[in-house]
Amino acid sequence: MAESKFRAWAAGRQYAHLVYTDRPVTIFGPDFPFAYDDWITHPAGIGSVPADALGSEVAIIGAGMAGMVAAYELMKIGLRPVVYEPERIGGRLRSEHFVPGEPEVAELGGMRFPISSSTFFHYVDTFGLRSRPFPNPLTDAAGSTVIDLGGETLYARTLEDLPPIYTEIEKAWDSALERIAGFSALQEAIRARDVPRLKELWNRIVVDWDDRSFYDFLATSAEFGSLSFRHRELFGQVGFGTGGWDSDFANSMLEILRVVVTNCDTEQHLIVGGVEQVPRRLWSDSPARIRHWPVGTSLSSLHSGVPRAGAAAIRRVGPGRIEVVDRWGDAREFPAVVATCQAWLLSTEIDCDESLFSQDLWMALDRTRYMQSSKTFVMVDRPFWTDRDPVTGRDVLSMTLTDRLTRGTYLFDNGPDRPGVICLSYSWMSDALKVLPHPVEKRVSLMLDALRKIYPDVDIAEHIVGRPLTVSWENEPHFLGAFKGALPGHYRYNTRMYGHFHGQERLPDAERGIFIAGDDVSFMPAWVEGAVQTALNAVWGVLHHFGGASHPDNPGPGDRFAELGPIDIGA
Repeated sequence: MAESKFRAWAAGRQYAHLVYTDRPVTIFGPDFPFAYDDWITHPAGIGSVPADALGSEVAIIGAGMAGMVAAYELMKIGLRPVVYEPERIGGRLRSEHFVPGEPEVAELGGMRFPISSSTFFHYVDTFGLRSRPFPNPLTDAAGSTVIDLGGETLYARTLEDLPPIYTEIEKAWDSALERIAGFSALQEAIRARDVPRLKELWNRIVVDWDDRSFYDFLATSAEFGSLSFRHRELFGQVGFGTGGWDSDFANSMLEILRVVVTNCDTEQHLIVGGVEQVPRRLWSDSPARIRHWPVGTSLSSLHSGVPRAGAAAIRRVGPGRIEVVDRWGDAREFPAVVATCQAWLLSTEIDCDESLFSQDLWMALDRTRYMQSSKTFVMVDRPFWTDRDPVTGRDVLSMTLTDRLTRGTYLFDNGPDRPGVICLSYSWMSDALKVLPHPVEKRVSLMLDALRKIYPDVDIAEHIVGRPLTVSWENEPHFLGAFKGALPGHYRYNTRMYGHFHGQERLPDAERGIFIAGDDVSFMPAWVEGAVQTALNAVWGVLHHFGGASHPDNPGPGDRFAELGPIDIGA
C-alpha cells in the first residue's frame, strides 16, 4: 500500500506514492524539464564567450538569490557583473540576527527549503553550509504539534493522534491527486527524468487546469464533493506539508500541482545560521575555476566590497547599449542587463523604457499577482517549550496551527544552552493585512494574546529577551509583496516571462540585451529553486548575446528550449 501524501507530511519523509525507487524527486520541470543541476555541475562548464567579450560589463539589477547566481556564474565565464542593490544582499532571503555574530536568526523571508531544490542545494553544498530538518507540523523536528480550530485544541505527535476526519481528508486528497492528475505517474517521470513521458502527462494537465483554481479542484472533485464543507475548511486551515493553504485557494491549480509533484511541501530543511549566507557567499566567494579574472577574484572584489546603489532608471540609449541610472544619478551604459527585481518594480520603483519589452511581455509583468505575507519573531532565553507539563506529560508549547491571528507558530531550538527563537506568527494574504498598520510591539502583543487563549498556563512573555523582529513584505517598497501567486488563466503570461531569455535574435533591436529572472519569472514562485533556475536561464541568454555558446557536451537551457519548452496553449 502506498504511503499517502498526507501521511508523508506527518512523518516528514520524502513521498514515494505507489512507486518505490532510489531516484530522488527534484524540481525537474514539469513545465520546462531541463536538468539545471546537471548543467551547472558538468565538468565541461556551462559555456564561454569570445575573447573580445571578456571583461565586458553586465548590469545585474537586484542582489537577491537570482541576482547573485547570475552575477557569480557570469563572473566565472569572464564577464564583469555590476550589481545594483537598494538595500542589502539577499533579497527575500533575509536572515536578521537578533544579536550580531550569534546564530539565532529570524528568517524574515524564505525559511524552509525542500531538498528537491537540487540546484539551490548545489550552492549550499559548495559553500559548506549546513542544513537540518525544518520544524514543520507533525514532523520529528517539531516534536509535537497543536491544532487549534474553532476553539477546539488538539495535541498530536503523529497523524494517528488526530480525530478520524483528518484521515478522511488525507484519503480524499490522495485519491483526488491520483485520479485527476495522475500523480504517481508524474512523480515517476520526474524521478526517472523521462522527458517525453513527463511532457505528455503535464501538458495534458495544463490544458485541462490552466483556467481553474485550487478551490475548484477541491470542490468539484468526487472525493471532496462527497464530504462536508467542514472537510474543505479543515483542509484549508491545516493543509498539508507546511500548514494551512486556504490563502492559496484562489490560485491556479497548476501552481499547487507543481508544488506537490516536485515535493516542495515535504522534507524541507532550514539553513543553519541563516539562509542569507548563501547569496552572501556568492558575493564573497573566489571560485577556483574562473576565466579571464585572476584567481582570488570575487564579486565583492570587483565592486570594492559594495554593490552600486539601487537602480532608478533603465533606458535604451542606442543599438546594443542600455543605460542604468542609480538612485544618486550615476549613469552607466551596458551591452546587457539582467533584471532580477520583482516585476512590478519595473513599472513603479524603476523608470524603465517601455520599448525594452513588448506590450505582450509588459502585460505579463504587470498582471503578475503578488501574495501578502507577514512574520513576527521573538528570541527567548531558552527553548522552554521542551519542558513537560507535570500533569499532562505534554510539551508546554508546540508548533501551532490555528485559525486565530497567528495562523502558524514555529519553534527553533539551538540547544539547551542557547537562546531559542519563536516565529510567533507566519500568515498570508488577508491574515497578513490584519497586522499591516501595526508596529512590531503591537504585533507581538496581539500574537501573545492569541497564543494565551491556546496556552492559558504558559507565560511566553516572561521568556522573551532582546528586540522582536517583524516584516510585512507588501509594505516593502523594493518588493511590494512576498511572492507571486498565479491566478487561473495566467499560464500564457508565465510562458511569456519564462521564455524571454531565449530567441532574442528574433526580437526588435530595442528589446534585445535585457533579461529577466527571479522566482516570479519562474513557474515555481515562492521557491528559491525558481529564482536559481531563471538566473541560469539569464546567464545562458547573456552568454549568447555576447556571441558565446554552451559547450557541445553540455547544452544549456536555451539550446534545448525548442525541444523542452512549455506547451503553447494558444491565444
